[in-house]
Formats: sequence, C-alpha cells, structure tokens
Amino acid sequence: DRLIIELLYGSGLRVSECLRLRIQDIDIEQASLTVRDGKGHKDRQTILSHKCAIKLAAYINKAMEIQHSDNQQGIGPSLPNALERKYPNAFKQHGWMFIFPSTTTCINPYTGTLCRHHLHQSVIRKALGNAVRNIKITKRVTCHTFRHSFATHLLQSGSDIRSVQELLGHNDVSTTQIYTHVLGQHYAGTTSPLDKL
Repeated sequence: DRLIIELLYGSGLRVSECLRLRIQDIDIEQASLTVRDGKGHKDRQTILSHKCAIKLAAYINKAMEIQHSDNQQGIGPSLPNALERKYPNAFKQHGWMFIFPSTTTCINPYTGTLCRHHLHQSVIRKALGNAVRNIKITKRVTCHTFRHSFATHLLQSGSDIRSVQELLGHNDVSTTQIYTHVLGQHYAGTTSPLDKL
C-alpha cells in the first residue's frame, strides 16, 4: 500500500494508472515510467522517484514469480484489447504482468478466460482511509490528493508549468494553471520583487 501511495505522489499518477502498471512500463535505469491508456486514452511518460525505483525491483520479482506459477496452470495477466487473440502466448511474457497483481484470479469478461487482473482500487482506498483515521487527519484525503500534491510541490520548487503539464498529461495548460492558484501565485514560483526586500 505504501509503495502505491508513494508512486501517486512521486510520479503524479491517478490510482487507476498506478494499479495498471505492467513490468514493461517501468524503466528503472532512466528513472521513468510509462502510463498507458491514461485519461483521454493517451500514453505518457513521467518521472520515477529513485526511492520508488529501489522498492519496485522486489515487486517486479514477486510479480514474475506469481506469473510463473500462473503460467504453469495456463493462466496469465489480463491483456488489453484483442492482444490475447492476436498473440496467444503473450500472457507468458514478463512484460505484460501487472506490478500490483490481484491476490485472486478472475474470469475475463471480454474473453471468458481465467486470468489475473491488477489489484482493485478499493484495496488502496481502504488502506488510505484507515491510515488517515489512525493519524487523525481532519482534512479530506483521497488517492487523488497525492497527484495534486505532486503538481503543487513541483510548481512550488520552481518547475516550469509546461513540464508539469506534460508530466500530468493535461491537454491544456489552463488545467495545470489551477495549481498556481492553490499556491496563491498567478505564475508558479514568481513573487513580487517587493516581497523579497
């Protein structure tokens, strides 16, 4: 649960994007990850925290172990679109395995085959809700709060708005500009020279 939350904040991911990450989407050497079929059905690249990259190696190995065990039973990860029909053995390739696989298998509603999907969003939402209650935070905290914090903190530290727009996958910079209002500044990182005297 913690690594998933760290990825939401460290890479600016939506919870669904994080849970759908597959082994092939992670590039530890380049400290980047690829979000496939994000909002608006677009792919995008974003940054990967070195702290998360170190932890991800163990999760990738565990996911490959689960896939190997599933493969021995003729089961694999659920595959996108018609990939299962086009490449019947794709479920054996490690790249297609989810990094955060479900603890159980299920029937793929599109193909009728037994497969292993990714962890359900409700698992993370419940874990976050419990953590928030345990530390008695009175403000509303959701999985999406971490994506907002990612953008706000990048802008606070002086990142340019176009870079943040690209990392978040926003079509229009006006969507990203909302975060500058949260900062109380019209342009991120820009303050009046009078305030610096």
